[in-house]
Amino acid sequence: MTEPQRWLLLVAYAGDRFHGWQSQPSGQTVQDHLERAIAAIAQHPVRVHCAGRTDAGVHALAQVVHFDTVVHRPASAWQRGVNAHLPPGIAVWHAQPVSRRFHARFGARARRYRYLLLVGAAPPAQWCGKVGWFHRPLDGEAMQRAAQYWVGTHDFSAFRAAQCQAKSPVRTVTAATVTAIPGGFAFDFEADGFLHHMVRNFVGTLVAIGKGYAPPEWAAELLTHRDRTRAAPTFMPDGLYFCGADYGAVPELPGGGRIIKVPHLAIDGEIAT
Repeated sequence: MTEPQRWLLLVAYAGDRFHGWQSQPSGQTVQDHLERAIAAIAQHPVRVHCAGRTDAGVHALAQVVHFDTVVHRPASAWQRGVNAHLPPGIAVWHAQPVSRRFHARFGARARRYRYLLLVGAAPPAQWCGKVGWFHRPLDGEAMQRAAQYWVGTHDFSAFRAAQCQAKSPVRTVTAATVTAIPGGFAFDFEADGFLHHMVRNFVGTLVAIGKGYAPPEWAAELLTHRDRTRAAPTFMPDGLYFCGADYGAVPELPGGGRIIKVPHLAIDGEIAT
């Protein structure tokens, strides 16, 4: 019997077009569409595994995916061929064979998200679904100070959705930054893993601090209380992007193992990558 070959795909998608990443009976998730497209090329059912499962409305620029197949196809088939079977809003931008030891989910040492938030009197209609929005000025310095309390290993129960299925609320955050961009802010978070809604709950709390609802120290107090009801409401998913994962020093992988691609807002307001 032919030994299965494992393939790595890097996939981008517009999350506002689909029902999240994880397969559902509706068949309208990113995973559902991707598995059907790959199966059309492989001519057999395929199961894909990703680095980070995203909710409905959350985008990805560098979702890391792997699958196994016994058929022989060139890399172009798993990129251009698969893309020909995908709906608008999902695209494979890289494909390569990898060792069977590689695992998109369990091999990732860290994952990174960026949230783009525009601030202004009116919602950004032309980027509806692609950026978050808040109507009042925000104190960027206060938000940056607050985010630093989350760096390190902590119990993040205060930022965990009620339906979160993770066995432990403990995660290690290696980076949490708030950066001013034209018209708003970029929130960047990197950790060994994220709880359900954890980043959107981070952003909701930082926006509350930025508008003056509470001082930066509130971010630390929430960690201590471990009570989700004490933190701010979950922020909208629109501006959240999964930006990739870090697999350590693996020269044969894109980026040498650190597969990160982040969006930014150019001076004219266009979203670029």
